[in-house]
Order: sequence, then structure tokens, then C-alpha cells
Amino acid sequence: MTSTLGKPDRVLEQDHVHDVYNVIAEHFSATRYKPWPVVDDFLKHLQLGALGADVGCGNGKYLAVNPQVFTVGSDRSIKLIEICRARGFEAMVCDNLRLPYRDASFDFVTSIAVIHHMSSPERRFGAVEELFRILRPGGSMLIFVWAFEQEGKRKFQEQDVFVPWHMPKQRYNPDKSQQTAPSPDTTAPAPAFKEEGEDRVYQRYYHMFKAGELDALVGQLEGATTVKAGYDRDNWYVVVRKDERG
Repeated sequence: MTSTLGKPDRVLEQDHVHDVYNVIAEHFSATRYKPWPVVDDFLKHLQLGALGADVGCGNGKYLAVNPQVFTVGSDRSIKLIEICRARGFEAMVCDNLRLPYRDASFDFVTSIAVIHHMSSPERRFGAVEELFRILRPGGSMLIFVWAFEQEGKRKFQEQDVFVPWHMPKQRYNPDKSQQTAPSPDTTAPAPAFKEEGEDRVYQRYYHMFKAGELDALVGQLEGATTVKAGYDRDNWYVVVRKDERG
């Protein structure tokens, strides 16, 4: 399928999500260190010894929030997973649409700022459905996505947009041999950038969720009950419980 931004879905995500995050991983990680309050509260109120999956774990900032549970991290970016492993976390590279876990494996699942990188309604629902598949009956999952109706500096005219990432030149290694090569299943080039003052600017794809859109997405899941939903820090979020009869 071709996205609203003119590229096939897989190519758009490869060029403007996967490749970009591999290039900016270290700089991105340096800016991601403080847990968001809603996520922190969710993780700290889990049952002792619970087993969880943080899908799209990034640099692993949530993997150690609650030492009384065990969380397996995963991310599409090999560079972010390398950072997780260097920090001593259990984490692997995998795709949200094809998770390598058995059905009903986890007591809880988190997806923080991930689903908005999926470039079609079908792929967004497929990602949510896959998260729900690995959740055991009685378990809960928390999903965060960027909101269209942001209260901060960002204002959007469209829902499908490119959001720039500014990397200072002193953080960028100009040696092309250090850039991440495309994954084996694609011919997508390394992510394009442009010079802007002293920065190199990479464009990341986002689908900005409007009010009620995330709720409607998880509402398509059979056997799901919404426990809590709201707006926090320019994001929409939802907590969903899987019915006991699963």
C-alpha cells in the first residue's frame, strides 16, 4: 500500500523511522532518561514478579523502573538495542508486527510512543493486535501515541507528517562507513538529511492521533476492556485489560 506521503508503507517506515533511529540512536538516547509519570505509575503498581514486554523499548529507560517485575525489551532499531544491552537489560531486535513470543506470554505489555510510526490504519491495528496477542488473560497493556491536539510548541495541519530531528554536527560522525546500512529485506537508502545551520536534520514519520482515535483502535480488539484513557504530555494513552476468558 502507498501512504499519504507518497511512498509505500514499508519504504516510508524504513526510510523515515528505522534507518533514522539507527543513525540518531546515541543522540536520541541522551535525551531520553526521565520516565513519564503515567508510565511510571503503571509499572510501579504491577503484581510482584510479573513478566512483561516493553515493545519499542528504545534505550530501555523503562526497563528498570520497577525491579520487582521482569521486563523483556524489544525494538526495531539495532542501535537502540545495543544501548539497552550495554546497560545490562534483556532486549532484542524484532518487529512490532511480528513479535517472536507465544500467545498469552506476558502479564503486562507496554508500547510507549511506537504505534504512531506505523503508516497505515491496517498496520497500526496490526501492531496493537500483536501486542494484545502476547498478553495473557487478565493482563494489562499500556499504549502511548503522539496527539494531534498538542498543547506545546508543535502544531500540525495534517495527521501524517514528518517531524524533524536536529542532530548537532559535533554529535554526528561524518564517516559514511559508520552509517547504518539498510536492512536485508529492503533496498531503501540511508536516511536523507539536510544541513540547517550547525545541525543535520533527519525527518521522522508520525501519524498524529486525534482525540478518540486510539480508543477506537483498541476498541476493535475482541476481549479487550479499556480501564483508563487520557491525555498526558502531548500524548493520548490507554490502559487495556484482556478479559479472563481470553
